[in-house]
Parts: sequence; C-alpha cells; structure tokens
Amino acid sequence: MTLSIHENAARADELRQRLERANHQYHVLDSPEISDLEYDRLFRELLDLERDFPELRTPHSPTVRVGAPPQSLLAKHQHLTSMLSLGNAFTDEELREWEGRLLRVTGDDVRGLGYTAELKIDGAAVALTYRRGILERGATRGNGVIGEDVTPNIRTIRDIPLRLLGTDPPEIIEVRGEVYMPFDRFERMNEARARDGEPLFANPRNAAAGALRQLDPSVTASRPLRFYGFAAAAPPGAPLPFDSQWELLNTLEHWGIPVESHRQLCKDVDDASAVVARIEETGRASLNFGIDGVVLKVNSLALQDELGVVGGREPRWAIARKFAPDIAVTKLLDIRVNVGRTGALNPYAVLEPVEIGGTTVKLATLHNEDLVITKDLRIGDWVQVKRAGEVIPQIIAPLPERRTGSEQPWRMPRFCPACKTEAEKDEEEVAIYCPNVACPGRQLEGIVHFASRGALDIRGLSYARIEQLIGAGLVHDVADIFSVTADQLMALDRFARKSADNLVAAIATSKKQPLSRLLNGLGIRHVGTGAAQLLAHHFGSLDALASASEEDILRVRGIGGTIASAVTSFFSNPTTKDLIAKLRAHGVEFAEHGSAANDGALAGLTVVITGTLPNLSRQQATELVETHGGHVTSSVSRSTSFVLAGDNAGSKLEKARSLGATVIDEAELLRRIGRSHTTE
Repeated sequence: MTLSIHENAARADELRQRLERANHQYHVLDSPEISDLEYDRLFRELLDLERDFPELRTPHSPTVRVGAPPQSLLAKHQHLTSMLSLGNAFTDEELREWEGRLLRVTGDDVRGLGYTAELKIDGAAVALTYRRGILERGATRGNGVIGEDVTPNIRTIRDIPLRLLGTDPPEIIEVRGEVYMPFDRFERMNEARARDGEPLFANPRNAAAGALRQLDPSVTASRPLRFYGFAAAAPPGAPLPFDSQWELLNTLEHWGIPVESHRQLCKDVDDASAVVARIEETGRASLNFGIDGVVLKVNSLALQDELGVVGGREPRWAIARKFAPDIAVTKLLDIRVNVGRTGALNPYAVLEPVEIGGTTVKLATLHNEDLVITKDLRIGDWVQVKRAGEVIPQIIAPLPERRTGSEQPWRMPRFCPACKTEAEKDEEEVAIYCPNVACPGRQLEGIVHFASRGALDIRGLSYARIEQLIGAGLVHDVADIFSVTADQLMALDRFARKSADNLVAAIATSKKQPLSRLLNGLGIRHVGTGAAQLLAHHFGSLDALASASEEDILRVRGIGGTIASAVTSFFSNPTTKDLIAKLRAHGVEFAEHGSAANDGALAGLTVVITGTLPNLSRQQATELVETHGGHVTSSVSRSTSFVLAGDNAGSKLEKARSLGATVIDEAELLRRIGRSHTTE
C-alpha cells in the first residue's frame, strides 16, 4: 500500500520522536527502554523514508548524527553573551576571601541564598543555541565572545538533544556546557587505534577538543564524545526562565540536557569546602571522566547580575576551587635506559602499578642522570608520583623515611644498553649519548621520527607498524622504508590488500617532501624543524649542504657553532654517506621546493605564537609560518605583524592588545595561506 506524503511525514516525525526518546533514555538516563535491534529497525526505517522523500529531512533528525559532508573552514559565531573565564582558589582560605569580597557587595544576602557546587569537567566548552526548542547552532568557546561554528559536529554527539523535551523552552536560549570523553571509551578508542596502527591520543581532553573542530563531521561521529550542561544565556534584554542556578540545572535536565549528577547546594563556604574535600578525597576516583576541581556559584541569578564581572573576563559570583595535582605513592622497581633517535640515553622509572587520576601508571620520566642524582632516587625507594593535567607521569621525590637499607643507588651505564658502544658526554650538555649512528637502539625511534608529521609525514606508518617492519627484518634504516612492497606488508598481521596498498602509496608520496622535512627527519643532532628550514633555504639541496664546510654553515643566519659542528660531523660519517646513497637510489627528493620563503603569503611578516592551538602544535604552526615566508619571534613588539593566539594565551595576548597588534586564530592563519588543516 502506498502512503500519502502527509502519512509519510507523520510517520517520519513519529520515528524521530521515538528515536530521540530512545537516545535520551540510553545516553543520558542510562536506562534503555527498547533493544538495540529495535532501535536499529526504527533508524533504518527513518533513513529509508528520508532517502525516498528528501523533503522530509530536518536538521534535527537523529539521522544527522552520523555526520554531514566535510566543511572547508569553520565559520565564526558570536555568542549571545560572553562566555566568561573563572577565577581560581587553591585553598579553603582563598575561598573564604572570595566570600568576603561578595559580602562587601551584597551583605548577608549571599549566605542566605547559598551556593551551588558543581564538578569542573575537564573537557571543551561549547554553546548550543536552541530556537523554539530546536538545536540551531553549536559553537566552541573561542575567545569567549566569538567561537567557531561546529554545528554539524555537535549534532553527532548522541546525548545532546536535537530537540528539547517538553513544551516550555523559550524562543531562543543558549545552553552552555562541556564536551568530554569518558575514560573507558577513551581507552577503548586508543586500543582500537593501536590495533589499526594509528597514532594514540595523549588524553581525553585533547581528544575531545580535537574531535569538535574536525572539518569532517563523520570523524567527530566516530569519537565517543559526551556532554554536560551547566549554564544558559538569553539574548540581551530577554529574561531567563529561572531564578536560581539550582533551578537552571533542574530545568536543563527537564529539557533533556544531560546535567552532572554530583551537584549540591551549600549554605556557606565552609559547607562548600567540605563538599570539595569529599569529592577530592573519595569521589573523584569513582568518576568515569576527568575533573580538575569544583565550581562554586552564587545560587541567586539576581545576585549574580548584581555582582557582575571582574575585569571583563571573570564573574565575581563564581570561582573554581581547584584540586591539588594528582599525586600517589608507589615503589620504584627499577631505573632503565632507552636510546633516543639522536643517541641520547634517557633514563626512565619502572613503577609498581598505581592508580592516579583514573589511570594506571607504570612508568615515569626521569629526564637525565643529573635529575636522578639530585633527587637521590634509589631503586627500591617509595616515591611520590604526580600526573597533573594528564601529562607524562613524573617522580616528585623519594620518601627517605621509608627506606630499609636495601635500596640501591643508580648511575648511568658507561656503555650503550643497545649496542654496547661506550657512551659520550659533551661537557656543555646534560645528556649522555651513544655515538654509534648504526645503534639498533636508535633505529626504532629514528625511523618513527623520520615518518612523523614534522618530517616526511608518511600517513599510516605508525609506531606499531614500524616495530612490525623491523621485527620482520624488512627495515633496518630509514632508506629501507622505500623498498617495502605491498606483498611483503600483506604477510604481516593486520594488513589487508587495501591497507598495504595505501601505505605503499603514502611512502611513495613522501619521497617528494621538501629538503627541510628530510633534514628534520634524518635526526641530525641539534637540528630540529627551525634549523632544518634555515639550512634547506640557504643551501637549496642536500648535496650542497653535505659538501659544505663548518665555516660555510656558520654563514647561515640563525645557525651557531654547535649546529654547524653537528651537521658536518653527520655528513662526514661513512654510515651517513651510505644512507644518502640508498635514499638517492630510491628517488627521494633532495631539493627545497620553490621560493615560498621569499614570496609566500606571509613574506616579510613577523609573527608571535602564544597559547594552545586547537589542531596545530607550536612546531607545526612555526613551520607553516616560515614555509610561507614569515618569521616567528618569541616576544611581542611594535614590529610584530600579528599574534597567532590559542587557548590560555596569557601575557603575550594582553601585550598585543595594548600595542594594538593584530590578533588572529588558527583558522584565520590557514585562510591567509590558502590552506585547510585537520588533525586526528
């Protein structure tokens, strides 16, 4: 029987409502009402209807959650009101000082109405604009006034309602909250990436922020993102439909917005301090997501308006009570040494596994021998370990009072642990090096660096796959990469024809990278991205650089004696000469491309980079600027052409504004050089 268009429209609307209810029950309430099989059946029926009758498609359909077509660059979006930053308190005394400042403005009204205490989610702040209950726009925080429009990506996050529940939402409202990634889903995602030979994400916060800003929403849809709401804004002059922060949170929940369940009402700061202590000591470890404190807010919205904003950026009526860095005590089982790509011998700690901030820690960095000696670390010590901000764990100090006398002092071995060559130390440096360029310990790290994004950028050649190639005897040095065939790859685990062909194609493409990337990838001691670009632009070809004297290299502006000596030493080594001959035989590019440095889009401009950029690392941003003719400096002055600013830009951004310097974000940089960029 053929249904009329009106009957099909009614059925599509019914399916959308049932699927949205199922999404809310499953993702927000964790209490599914229908089976996965039934959900899939309803979803397929709606997909078929929208395919057969495109006019029935709506922007709030659950089918948009699989991702829209990729965008070019992210558009700007102005928030209804500023998304403010929070001031911080690190002690209970600082909390009491904060309350004292409030009392001087409002009297005892604050104490009478109390505060809300809400978990400070460690994620990425976003603003969701709903018009007549329908999700119209999703944007990042940006600079607090203007963010980036990421609506197609926001629609892929399954616990964000595309249509608010109930019948009472205002005409326009902006719901604010945090996009985050649960620990368990983050770990499963990284496990899957490891199996596929893809690079791993460092922490859930960065993974969430990066996923939000993808130009291809299908990438965002593949990431396990979640959302918690905590605030709302109305257009200027329009009232909010609640009188208190507590009512706001409950109303958001009534509308179907996920709201974190650990929120509490506190009658005063002492009550709030007790809540913070309980969460920090016991509650934090039970959470499946990262937090770095508790946010206290004056409960009355009228008092919030009266208290206003400090310095245009921080509300007087709210403060973040930050936690101390994650610290645990465990046993130092051993100190071992690995060999870096330049031959540096790097000690690291093997720890008795300990839980810190929701993650099991087994290893910690020790940096160098001097640090081990200065801290008097001994094998067998009980040590304090911190993992603040999801960074690499570090040992703070040993606990000498717990020593039994069985602990063993440690010293750096005299010989390289990988090749047994006697180690060397430059008196002007802290690090100790293995001088053997053919050292197998340098092999893996050197090849990984050679294939990395800052060097030849061989997509798909991950750490795990390089280990496979070395283990199979297919690769012994970086030049061997270019002789690997698809048939050889298919004989290894986790390689199918398509993935093997793709990797071989990526390897072939990498041969055409410019000389600056090749120099960076070769792992010449002291030669990083910046020095590689200076040398490549000056000499133009690898042959010219390889035949240059130390005096020739010293004539390059920005290159000093240490680098000049390292470069001439590298190219005079017989092993290096053999390697270059192999690279030449494989057709690797030995020349710097074009003259972008002289006539690029940023030619003659002086640029300062500050803060954390959403996609580009500091090294990648510097490389982009210099490749297109710009010059990167570390300080802002009147000669600065523009400042490239990211999150937490700090004093450089303030100085730029005081001098009237132009400030741009990453998207604007990419627009100026005529390029789009996404990262995984």
